[in-house]
Amino acid sequence: MILNNTPVIIRNGKPEKCTENEKAGREKTIAYQILMRHCTKRDDIMHIRFDSLTSHDITYVGIIQTARASGMEKFPMPYVLTNCHNTLCAVGGTINEDDHQFALSAAKKYGGIYVPPCYAVIHSYNREMMSGCGRMILGSDSHTRYGALGTMGVGEGGGELAKQLVNRTYDLADPEVVLVWLTGKPKPGIGPHDAALALVAATYANGFVKNKVMEFAGPGIKNLSQDFRSGIDVMTTETTCWSSIWETDETTEEYYRNHGRPEDYRKLSVQEGAYYDACIELDLSELESMIALPMHPSYALPINELKKDPYRYLKEAEDRANGQLGNKVKMDLVSHIDKDGNIRVDQGIIAGCSGGVFENIIAASGILKDGSIGNGEFKLSVYPDSMPAYKALMETGTVSELISSGAVFREAFCGPCFGAGDTPANNELSIRHTTRNFPNREGSKPNEGQIAGVALMDARSIAATARNQGILTAATDVVKEEIPAVKEHFDSSIYARRVYNGWGNAMPETELRFGPNIKDWPEQPALSDDLLVRIVSHIDDPVTTTDELIPSGETSSYRSNPLRLAEFTLSRRDPDYVGCAKEVQAADSERRNGTVVPELSSVFETLWKEGIEADAKKTNFASAIYANKPGDGSAREQAASCQRVLGAGANFAAEYATKRYRSNCINWGILPFVTEQGKLLEKGSYVFLKNIRTALLDGSTPEAYLIKDGSVRELSVSLGALTEEEKQILADGCLINYYRSEH
Repeated sequence: MILNNTPVIIRNGKPEKCTENEKAGREKTIAYQILMRHCTKRDDIMHIRFDSLTSHDITYVGIIQTARASGMEKFPMPYVLTNCHNTLCAVGGTINEDDHQFALSAAKKYGGIYVPPCYAVIHSYNREMMSGCGRMILGSDSHTRYGALGTMGVGEGGGELAKQLVNRTYDLADPEVVLVWLTGKPKPGIGPHDAALALVAATYANGFVKNKVMEFAGPGIKNLSQDFRSGIDVMTTETTCWSSIWETDETTEEYYRNHGRPEDYRKLSVQEGAYYDACIELDLSELESMIALPMHPSYALPINELKKDPYRYLKEAEDRANGQLGNKVKMDLVSHIDKDGNIRVDQGIIAGCSGGVFENIIAASGILKDGSIGNGEFKLSVYPDSMPAYKALMETGTVSELISSGAVFREAFCGPCFGAGDTPANNELSIRHTTRNFPNREGSKPNEGQIAGVALMDARSIAATARNQGILTAATDVVKEEIPAVKEHFDSSIYARRVYNGWGNAMPETELRFGPNIKDWPEQPALSDDLLVRIVSHIDDPVTTTDELIPSGETSSYRSNPLRLAEFTLSRRDPDYVGCAKEVQAADSERRNGTVVPELSSVFETLWKEGIEADAKKTNFASAIYANKPGDGSAREQAASCQRVLGAGANFAAEYATKRYRSNCINWGILPFVTEQGKLLEKGSYVFLKNIRTALLDGSTPEAYLIKDGSVRELSVSLGALTEEEKQILADGCLINYYRSEH
């Protein structure tokens, strides 16, 4: 609780349920003040309408197609369509630029905002032009985080944006709020990624902030620039929190004034008596230069700790990575230790919504000034996050200084964050100020014997390493005084002259521009009274990322073609999945046409022998997967829709890594089962769900039977908490069907 502007721990442990006094205190938090202003109705859950939406060119086609099929006539709030992922148009012929032209035509037809390729990465445009103190923005990208600017950003799958586009609400139970109390001042050489990686390391594995709001406050905030704050904030996604919000002050006010929007600032601060469900105290003065080893941002430790015992830490990371890759390909990190005990890296990248901001690039340039990255293996690429930032960096001479050091200066592009730009050579080690270092995020293809390692670091330590020509170096070892601040001159006319802003001016007579790769969503069946599923993939990994469920990188070119993209489902984790799922889909197609294949007949005979009534002709047959903890990572809905397109009817898990992946499953009609008996769900086994439609709709316990090796046993499964709307979406078969049914 906040008492006298200080957090006071009034009770040890966490209550099972918030008391009435605590609930009143919780509503004094900044988060709840904003949530309640956006809540159209509050019963057992909050029903939220957002101020604006945003998507990029991997997700917006599917969202608009879903909303069109659901009856959308115009965008009911500003919808920003950026083109920062499939920017290069380098794979698949014309299809990426076809998507861009589709988006421009949609912005004209429905009244949207179209940001051309190379002009801004998605989150930078929204920071610069759409944020505002007290606002809420919903984006179809997991790093939709604008909390440092007083804006609650939420990253979700496309189905949630489609709901907003057809004037429905975003529904959630009251979220818990975790106070992040900042004190102290960072040492010279410390940057936002150092703070962010320390937070991720402390909170990810233990689920401390999972699906909660992180609220940043405390005296340390005044010691951070606005770019520094945003650099921490965007990485809160990697903690698995639901959203984030910060106190705002004169620094935030100056940001809005510099960006020509002084009216969008207001002071946000914690109130006396505000109640928080938990608290994290972070002393900024204790931060060290950090590195997150492959293949997760939470595998973070101080760079100088790593350098004390490089073999130990790199061997641990190498073994962990190779196990995660199923030992199908070997990552070799230990070989990067030279004869003098130094760690040599091959590539540096500063890019995207976390790394490519003005201040980070200024700092990197200051460290590299009059130095050289050398003419050996090491190379450095720098991507500014927006065209206005690019111009400002040119005006300061920063671009010239970086190029003079040997760096390559590029355009605004998210590619290095998701495996579509600056792919290293096999077994190289890349250090990146980007958001993620998941498997294949650097662009390799492990199923073809390719792998490279990515370690996350702050731009300052990347620059220190570059100045040392690839020898891993902490910025705190070379930066002994504050790097002088340089004020960014933001020229909004760059956007005014090139960005199409059709908000409030929809032109319904505009014809949508379709390319040959832009396809409608295939029809999906409603849930039958009973359901039979075959487990076609069993994954025992501790966590299964969305990148493993549907790979990022070059596959992004096919995002507008559901059937084409579905061919890549689980391709890097379980190459047999697609073929097995198609077998089930074909058998169900024959069943619908009146022919029950022998495989199905045998399963239903086994059920009858056990006295379990079942009718093959009336029971949908679908595929399913088991994974311990699926869905960590991206918000993109294709991680679920691709399974559905291939005939999936259910997922089984010990738990779901994120709310957004579970929501994606629900919106695509995939039953999100939870079970503690996952070990029994071997590949090739069957689960019969008796009266599942009834159990779903009335909230009763599902009746489930495992059929394996000719025997039947009961299986304990649960669907978890579902809203009435979510139940009906699952019953109807998907979100599109739900809207067509006019519920």
